[in-house]
Amino acid sequence: MIIGQINIQHAVLLAPMEDVTDISFRLVCKRLGADIVYTEFVNSEGLVRNSEKTKRKMMFLEEERPFGIQLYGGSECSMESAAKMAEELQPDLIDINCGCWVKNVVGQGAGSGLLKDLAKMRSVIASVVKSVNIPVTVKTRLGWDEKSIQIDEVARMVEDCGAKSLTIHCRTRSQGNKGEVDYSWIPVVKRAVSIPIIVNGGIDSAQKAHSVFIETGCDGIMIASGAIYNPWIFREIKHYLHTGELLSPPSLEDRIALLQEHLNHSVQLKGERQGVIEFRKYYSGYLRGYSGVSRLRAELMKYVEQQPVIDTLDRFAENKTEAEALLV
Repeated sequence: MIIGQINIQHAVLLAPMEDVTDISFRLVCKRLGADIVYTEFVNSEGLVRNSEKTKRKMMFLEEERPFGIQLYGGSECSMESAAKMAEELQPDLIDINCGCWVKNVVGQGAGSGLLKDLAKMRSVIASVVKSVNIPVTVKTRLGWDEKSIQIDEVARMVEDCGAKSLTIHCRTRSQGNKGEVDYSWIPVVKRAVSIPIIVNGGIDSAQKAHSVFIETGCDGIMIASGAIYNPWIFREIKHYLHTGELLSPPSLEDRIALLQEHLNHSVQLKGERQGVIEFRKYYSGYLRGYSGVSRLRAELMKYVEQQPVIDTLDRFAENKTEAEALLV
């Protein structure tokens, strides 16, 4: 898969996810094998209005490269201005969100709302491509609903506008993030265009990733919610693709160690109180599937300092280990 200076075979990417893919989470996924990572969704209108909160979403560290800033918006003018602002930070690429299904985004004519007006979608993409000198990519869905799927036509339009790759979430807007994914359109798209095609949606294991590569002929895959519950998925996929063997799942000790590493990143980047509070959303993912997690999470949610969180997690791991030893 070649996008500008990026050249990666069987690329495995971390999807941009609002309120999830901040720097701390991206650093964790990068260390575990994510080939390209992205910002959360960045509102072009917020950038144009000089919102400090919106601008902070674009910040990144050199060790995150290759790195992409994802923009969304329904105004050609705002998207063009936002893209120029993003380019000043020197990311490796700018991605245009044409796939977000959330109502307040769609209501602005942005995200997957652009699938209802392909002329507008073309105009937005073309405006961004012409306004910057770095690669522009696009992420979208199969269509607005199952009756309006024309993803092969959309792909040709994206390529004609000068975008360097297309990521397709293999559900429609009407499905949101539920329902069956339909990968059958990917070979059709691959025949229609020459730019790299990246598949998103429903990829939550190494076996699934391998199957998607084989069945669709895609150039890369993008992991979203699967990474929240299992950041190791990038390492697992790459190992399986290269060896055909599955890695052992992370132990509780592995999960707690990575949680604490992630928390430490959050605190270093945001300060202790804010870093701990904003980290709370990750507890469920790291500790999913273990008995007693509900009580543990309720206790962790009380803390605004890092050390009590670490101490509580260490006790939980120690008690679990002792209980398992008694059962042997």
